[in-house]
Amino acid sequence: MRAIILIRILVGWVFVSEGIQKFLFPAALGVGRFAKIGFPHPGVVAPVVGVVEIVCGAAVIFGLWTRLASIPLLVVIGTAIVTTKIPELHRAGQGFWFMLHDARTDFSMVLGLVFLLIVGGGPVAMTRSR
Repeated sequence: MRAIILIRILVGWVFVSEGIQKFLFPAALGVGRFAKIGFPHPGVVAPVVGVVEIVCGAAVIFGLWTRLASIPLLVVIGTAIVTTKIPELHRAGQGFWFMLHDARTDFSMVLGLVFLLIVGGGPVAMTRSR
């Protein structure tokens, strides 16, 4: 179905945009954020994650090895949920509904990636899987 391209653009663009922002705003969204979260070696991890988001996000947009590109993005978004959203369940003044609101994009990206992992890039893709 040709409408798969809409899901590819939606999911891919979020990741490309977030990857670029890790380099544009390193203190808030890149190395600084990774350090605040507690990642070891944030000066290495943040740029690597940024590159993965840009490269795999672009691959998803263009339908280039869509299923394969979805896997590292699932790891990235899964790690983001575990390290930044799940802890909100246990913080005073936050909790379940706060976490659901804050994680709405993350959960949407997971579902979009799982969809693309199942169906592939569709008929309007650079590489087609059967």
